[in-house]
Amino acid sequence: MSEVQLRYKTQAVAKPYFIAAIGLFVGQVIFGLIMGLQYVVGDFLFPEIPFNVARMVHTNLLIVWLLFGFMGAAYFLVPEEAERDIPSPKLALALFWIFLVAGALTIVGYLAVPYATLAKITGNDLLPTMGREFLEQPTITKIGIVIVVLGFIYNIGLTILAGRKTVINIVLLTGLVGLAVMFLFSFYNPDNLVLDKYFWWWVVHLWVEGVWELILGSILAYVLIKTTGVDREVIDKWLYVIIAAALITGIIGTGHHYFWIGTPVYWTWLGSVFSALEPIPFFMMTIFAFNMVNKRRKQHPNKAAVLWAMGTGVMAFLGAGVWGFMHTLAPVNYYTHGTQVTAAHGHMAFYGAYAMIVMTIISYAMPKLRGLPAMNNRAQVMEMWSFWLMTVAMVFITLFLTAAGILQVWLQRYQPNALPFMAAQDQVAIFYWCREGAGVIFFIGLLCYIGSFFVKGDNNGTAAAVVPG
Repeated sequence: MSEVQLRYKTQAVAKPYFIAAIGLFVGQVIFGLIMGLQYVVGDFLFPEIPFNVARMVHTNLLIVWLLFGFMGAAYFLVPEEAERDIPSPKLALALFWIFLVAGALTIVGYLAVPYATLAKITGNDLLPTMGREFLEQPTITKIGIVIVVLGFIYNIGLTILAGRKTVINIVLLTGLVGLAVMFLFSFYNPDNLVLDKYFWWWVVHLWVEGVWELILGSILAYVLIKTTGVDREVIDKWLYVIIAAALITGIIGTGHHYFWIGTPVYWTWLGSVFSALEPIPFFMMTIFAFNMVNKRRKQHPNKAAVLWAMGTGVMAFLGAGVWGFMHTLAPVNYYTHGTQVTAAHGHMAFYGAYAMIVMTIISYAMPKLRGLPAMNNRAQVMEMWSFWLMTVAMVFITLFLTAAGILQVWLQRYQPNALPFMAAQDQVAIFYWCREGAGVIFFIGLLCYIGSFFVKGDNNGTAAAVVPG
């Protein structure tokens, strides 16, 4: 097999970012399984890993591994789109190690010392930013993230500004700059709880239902151009429409988080109306992916990457769109907010929209980063098995959590003689056991995904014929 050379040598910087992303993804799933077991076996690993610590690690690893994936994707695709190397690959590698070490030390801090002690030894008294969901990182870690992202945007921004400007590059850069700007609100921690929650969503919501969607759209468009051969102009037009819909609905749709935190009543209308429109860009993304594959002018040898790209649109629409809409209207959300219905939506949305797009670009890029024309057929079969194992498992995780959430709403919030929280949890325990079983299958699928990169074989024949579904 002849070795394939990267078009631009600095694209190789993406490889360690992708490896770190998958390694951290493994950690996230392991802690998810620990949490899932703690739902039904309350003293599992207590006091070594209390539930609140496991949850912090689980959610923080999710954010960090996706950021590694986005950075790796940018370092891989931007040079090709801009037709030039990034200015400083050494800076990119230095920032990689800074980010990885800072992230690892933060996780160790969560596990090794009480959270209050961690806050004290990391200087949280000087600039209080800790203690908020998803933003539990010590202030010093947040400062480190800002430094890493500034260096990253410097590298990517200069490459784009000095090179060819494509719609994909511009949309990606807009998303990355938006990611950096919105993260700055994690340093704003007002004493007023309503004000705190109001701006807290400027990070959490405007990331995942705003600027991250731009990153998702640009990566998906890039992979579809490379794997289908469809004219760039066609894909560019689709991308413009999708990101416009995503930003219009996502920004004002922030209001669906403002229903019950003490904000003015007009947010119930704004939040309900615009968040009800949020499935539209994800539906368009699904149509976009299938349309481009149907119009393809070539059969790309990397069938696994095409499968991940198509799956991203479908699962993002189901998780972020359908399951988001299910409980986003204010009269419904009055009963469902903070229940397992929210968890069901969150799991499928993050997997469908962001985990799958990172795995799409890794699936496409990793063979090239390893000097291969495409992964061999045996490896692709294994990778496509991993796709189906993880995706079907996530569907069942979502269904089990949805069932638990609906029953929880009935037992705990809707009926006249409502049960206390823990009594209601006992009644839905069967769904937690089922969710844990599906989580094990998901983990097996992830291990298959990793294993596919180590499978040796020839490149004769077709892989798709022996893949389920």
